[in-house]
Amino acid sequence: MVRNMYGQRLTRIDKGAGDFATAADVEAEETILGVIRTARPDDAVLGEEGGQQGAADTVRQWLVDPLCGTLNYAVGNMLVAVNVALRDGAAAVADPSSGEVFFTDGETAWVRHDGIDEQLAPTPATRLVDVNLDPPFPSAPGFRAVDLLAHPEFVERFRPRVVSTTLALAWVAAGKRAAYVTDGGDLSGSVHFAAGIALCRAAGCVVTGIDGAPVGQAGRGLVVAADAETHGLLMSMIRSPAVNAQV
Repeated sequence: MVRNMYGQRLTRIDKGAGDFATAADVEAEETILGVIRTARPDDAVLGEEGGQQGAADTVRQWLVDPLCGTLNYAVGNMLVAVNVALRDGAAAVADPSSGEVFFTDGETAWVRHDGIDEQLAPTPATRLVDVNLDPPFPSAPGFRAVDLLAHPEFVERFRPRVVSTTLALAWVAAGKRAAYVTDGGDLSGSVHFAAGIALCRAAGCVVTGIDGAPVGQAGRGLVVAADAETHGLLMSMIRSPAVNAQV
């Protein structure tokens, strides 16, 4: 659905605070819900566009973000992802552009392309770190992602990329990125991030908040790295006076 509607002139549906959806977001979510309703009619769903459907305390709940990267998509940039996650379970992140589907059963992580499945193998070899620079900035002035990019050690060790979609999380799991950093609150139950977090955990990535705490109700944002060394380097920079001094 996302591929088929790409490039069309789509009406924007205002959601307030500068955010919006398009007909592609709505149609993609309805398509996903149709699959879930057919296979699991008693499951609850929290959709980015349709909200909560079914009791929130149902044993099985799906988190659906039908088009992560709507702004990119609306201006003709296909850096987007489709995220579907079963809370505390299986998840999938699809790249409509490449045709890749990154998925996990909660224990191992794979990518499917042209009908072939390969197990994901994170690696920091690319030295590329995706950083989400979208507002709001709830951890400022203690932490601002833009300051991390100017940290001398970051400049020496890594190269920044800015995708602003959870496609970047799938790329960390697949070894296409060394790490991903974003500010925010508890992202574990977010329709935007739950699938990517599950994928990275199953692939063996190091996943914490920007404060180093486990991702959850007490956590803040995300630092997802291909290995412990890369994670440790980024955490030392985030906690460094060199970052906070620029505030």
